[in-house]
This record gives sequence, C-alpha cells and structure tokens, in this order.
Amino acid sequence: MPGRFGSIGHFGGYAILGVLCALALGDAGPRTRVLAIAVLICSAYGITDEFHQSFVAGRSPDVFDWGVDTLGAAVGAILATLTSRRAARRRPS
Repeated sequence: MPGRFGSIGHFGGYAILGVLCALALGDAGPRTRVLAIAVLICSAYGITDEFHQSFVAGRSPDVFDWGVDTLGAAVGAILATLTSRRAARRRPS
C-alpha cells in the first residue's frame, strides 16, 4: 500500500486522465454515458497498471491503489463534464 503521498499521486494522475478521457469523448452522448465510459476506460487502465506492477521487482499490485485510481478518474471526469457543458452554454450561437 502506498504512503499518503503515493495515494495523492495516484489520485491526481488519474484525475488528469479522467479529465482527458471525458474531454476526448466530448458530446458522445448524455453526460452520464460520457462519465461512465471515461471512468471505465481509466479504471481498466488502472487494472492493467496494477497487473504490470506484479512483474516489477519491489512492487506489487494493490487493490487500494486501483480504488484510488478509479476515484481520481471519476472526480476528474465529473469536473471536466461539468465545466465543458457550462462553457458550451455560455458560448454565443
């Protein structure tokens, strides 16, 4: 299990990934669909990252890390969809 700062790093990195995934999906459907797809993509990447760690000396996969990754991705994706939709409403037609 990572220390406190390791968890912050996992959360922050995956929050950025969540923002980027949500923005890349754009208006691919309703907000909930965009959020769900973005979080699923990021969570799946988190699983592969944890699996990869099982092959690295001195590292081991950790379900807690994956949970922090997924939570960070969800927060990032939510912030991205809220701000991008709000900005779209403010643009003149």
